[in-house]
Amino acid sequence: MAPTAIDPTIIDVIQPKKDSLNLPSESRKRLEKAEIDLSGGYPYRPAKPLYLQDVQKIRETYREYNDPGARADPAKSALFAAAERVVDLTTHIGTEVVGLQLKDLTDRQKDELGLLIAERSVVFFRDQDISPQQQKSLGEWYGEIEIHPQVPQVPGVDGVTVIWPELQATESKASFRRPGGASRWHTDLVHEKQPAGVTHLHNDTVPTTGGDTVWASGYSAYEKLSPDFRKIIDGKKAVYRSAHSYLDRDDPTAGPKYVERTHPLVRVHPATGWKALWVNRAMTERIVGLDKAESDVILHYLFEVFEKNIDIQVRFKWTPRASALWDNRITIHNASWDYEGTQPRHGTRVTALAEVPFFKDEAPTRRQALGLATED
Repeated sequence: MAPTAIDPTIIDVIQPKKDSLNLPSESRKRLEKAEIDLSGGYPYRPAKPLYLQDVQKIRETYREYNDPGARADPAKSALFAAAERVVDLTTHIGTEVVGLQLKDLTDRQKDELGLLIAERSVVFFRDQDISPQQQKSLGEWYGEIEIHPQVPQVPGVDGVTVIWPELQATESKASFRRPGGASRWHTDLVHEKQPAGVTHLHNDTVPTTGGDTVWASGYSAYEKLSPDFRKIIDGKKAVYRSAHSYLDRDDPTAGPKYVERTHPLVRVHPATGWKALWVNRAMTERIVGLDKAESDVILHYLFEVFEKNIDIQVRFKWTPRASALWDNRITIHNASWDYEGTQPRHGTRVTALAEVPFFKDEAPTRRQALGLATED
């Protein structure tokens, strides 16, 4: 599916900065092997949109979406037969596939990988030889690639964003007490009309110690709630906001404002049909229809269900050239900054946009669908 281009004529911008940081050697080798043009500087930094109204216009058109996982063989026979091993890292979330190269997957295997991600929330592959272009091509299988209006990107490959903490520190310096950035529980692009589905992060350079990423399962977070409490939040909607703020063209003196969108608190995944809790502390603002005090109490509890139940989380120790593919519709994640910038870290990320979030009261939980222990 072709990406939606951002029309520069509709956007008032803050001009980008020139970056002069040194690329980690392994990252440079990967980019040069992929024939990425680094002569104009790295990364490419789009001019930052200034006004809220311009950002709101970028993706207002509805896009039809069909989840590839919904057409996959439930047994995933093509994917599993080609792998050396498939290892579930925890009971509820996280699977590592050994012995496959993502760039070489067949169409059938890509569908089955989509279903595996939908069922297991996040899937890991180590020792991947994959270029930014191949990473984007794989991402396009799972939906329209998100082209962010302002984050750093690989030059010449729109939609492949650069995850480079050293670069991010030039704008917002992290510290031990306030690591900031991705070091908080969140999920990506919740402010979109059709938010993120599958994200693929490939790290070509990682610290020797630390820098792990943690994911938590939205399926299991929902199942941690009592059946009576679920009735309180089923069908409710919340306001979700963007990570970046902008000025209101109609009232620029009012200060920065966020893009806001209303979506269900509990959503159903189109490939599995299972219910998942869909809130995150960083970007879920309030529950529609409740007073602020009521909303704050319920949201704080839901955030803690996600964050404090370690049995519904998986922590991944990165190695060079590892890839993680996760489903933003059914997870939240948090990147550890315990290495405190003492060693380089660099990767590229591709995110496919998915469906308009929806809720179905009759949809089962994951445990119900799999015939697991009765929920108390």
